Amino acid sequence: MPDSKSPAVQSMLNEQAKQRESAREGHLDKGLEDTFPASDPVSATTTSIPAGRTDPDEAARVADDPSFATQGDYPLVDAALAATGEKSSGFDHDVRREGLDGLRRDAGRVADSMSEVAEGGVHLAKSQVRGIWTDVEARIRDRPLTAVGIVAALAYLWGATR
Repeated sequence: MPDSKSPAVQSMLNEQAKQRESAREGHLDKGLEDTFPASDPVSATTTSIPAGRTDPDEAARVADDPSFATQGDYPLVDAALAATGEKSSGFDHDVRREGLDGLRRDAGRVADSMSEVAEGGVHLAKSQVRGIWTDVEARIRDRPLTAVGIVAALAYLWGATR
């Protein structure tokens, strides 16, 4: 049976090999030289986020494609509409204005609704805090020595950890 490793295991082994190689190349020494004198610990940083396209041929093709530069503000939308046979400039100006006005009204309503929901949440939170506080006050009044003992123990623990 051949020794087949999952892609995750292969990726981990590749990453470990890269780390060993970077240690041999002296990245930590360079990090020490770049940060000296400083109070921060020395570290060689590498990013795991890819920068740009991973396929250089595709990146060059997109960069050299004149259709992306000559089209309107939204070239991909224009391309999608062209593929379906529709035209982006085929809308009547008044229809677009009415649509935009409707969207603005809807956005205003949503903003008002969200404001009301947030305000209601604040009132609910305040009432719950008031209820908890009155419950705590009632328990303190019922057993004042127990409350003093608990506070003293907490103060001791807090002071001991500082």
